[in-house]
This record gives sequence, C-alpha cells and structure tokens, in this order.
Amino acid sequence: MSRKYIYPLLIILVTVGLWYAEQYIDRQQEHYPEETKTTELSEEFGNAYMPTSTTGEVIRHNYYTLSYSEAHEQAEWVAYELNKEHLRNNDFERPYFIQDRKVSSGSADWRNYKNSGYDRGHLVAAADREFEYNAFHETFLTSNISPQDHDFNSGIWNRLEQKVRYWAEKYDGVFVVTGGVLQPGLKTIGSEHVSVPEKFYKIVVDASTQPPKAIAFLIPNKPSSRSYFEYVVTIDSLETITGIDFFPGLETSIQNTLENTIDKRAWTKR
Repeated sequence: MSRKYIYPLLIILVTVGLWYAEQYIDRQQEHYPEETKTTELSEEFGNAYMPTSTTGEVIRHNYYTLSYSEAHEQAEWVAYELNKEHLRNNDFERPYFIQDRKVSSGSADWRNYKNSGYDRGHLVAAADREFEYNAFHETFLTSNISPQDHDFNSGIWNRLEQKVRYWAEKYDGVFVVTGGVLQPGLKTIGSEHVSVPEKFYKIVVDASTQPPKAIAFLIPNKPSSRSYFEYVVTIDSLETITGIDFFPGLETSIQNTLENTIDKRAWTKR
C-alpha cells in the first residue's frame, strides 16, 4: 500500500481507538453519579470516629469517606468500616483508574504515576471492597491512591492490610482511617505534582469492646522486612504530625485514653 494511503489510515485508526477508549472510561464514570447514596457507615462510627479535615474538602462516597488535599493531589485520609460480611473474594476484573468527579478541583490523573517508579497505592484496599461490584470499582478513583514504593506496597503495607481483614473477622468489624503523612517539601511526581509521602499511617478501631480499643501504625514508605508491630505509635502522635483530630466525636475521657495508649497485647492475643 502506498504511503499516500497509509498515513491517513493510521490517523483514522488512532482517532477511532481514542474514541472507543473515551467511551469506555465514560461508562466507568457512570458507576459514580454526582448524587450518591449515604456512605455505608454505622451511626456509631459515622458520628464518633470520623476525623476532622484540614482542607475542608470532605468527600462522601458510597463505600468510604475521604478528605482531599489539592495541594498534594491525594487524600489526607480515607475512613471506612470493614465488616465481617465485607470479607469476600470475588474475581472482579480490575478497572482503569479514573478521576474523582466529586473533588471540586478534580483529583489527579493516573498518568502522573506513569514511569514515576511508584505504585498507584490504594488507601482503601481493593480487597476490602470485593463484596460488591460498585464498591470494588469505587476504590479505583484516583482520590483513593497515593504514590507508594513498590516493595513497601506489596510488602509490609500489604501484610498490614491482610492483618486488618483478620481483625475485621475476629472482632466482627473494625473502623479504619489511613493515609500518607502530607507535609510541605515532599518530593512530587507527574505534571500535577503529586506529593510522595515519606510515611503512611493506619488506625484501626475495634468498638466491639467497652471501652473501645485502637491501634495506630506509622510506617516509612520504603521496603521493610520488619514486623508492622514495630511501627506502632500513639494516635496522639499522629495528630501532632498531621494536624488531624481523628476522633472528635468521642467523649473526652474515652478519646484521651484511646489516643494515648499503646496496647499491642490486646491486638495479638488469640
């Protein structure tokens, strides 16, 4: 075939391919309508354990809530309830990451992560939302990802996520708050300058006991063969470095005890 016809044909094929890709992404967006039902949180967790936002941009999705930081192009925290009945292993097809239309400034495009050397690390783990197709898809909004070192993401962080699912089954449900520590001067990736957290935190609450118990982790964003229990910290110390009040709805006495106590034994005993 003559070059005279090859180039126009290639242009047509590329244009058609891009059109179909755009249509596919638009169909995925239909899973996240502008008006959504109330996030799946029990009244107890929703009222007592929802953190404050340092940015004022709190987004309530169907299956988790987040506080978005435009300055860092990611969530400063995500919060969700993980119940025993959520622990299912459906073989859903992994969708593309898409931008979160609920974020007023628009969440960062997934292409910022391309060739960056960092994983698109889920904050709400996709495996925590395999109980329902739309819940699984919702974890692929780019407001729910943060740059993570690959060996950190697939190593110590993954082991901790598996442990949280174990606790969710053991205690008939837990409440989770997690995110990267967002501070000025962090390294960035992509054209939108997505910040790369140097550390990630995770707080797990078991409200099945009275008083409730909690455990908090602060782990460097790098490979580690150490136990995640070596990175247990007080919630109060996390509040100091993040500026977030994690449990403002609790009674002051309970909040003080919960946030200043480290009791690993309560989470390791059978």
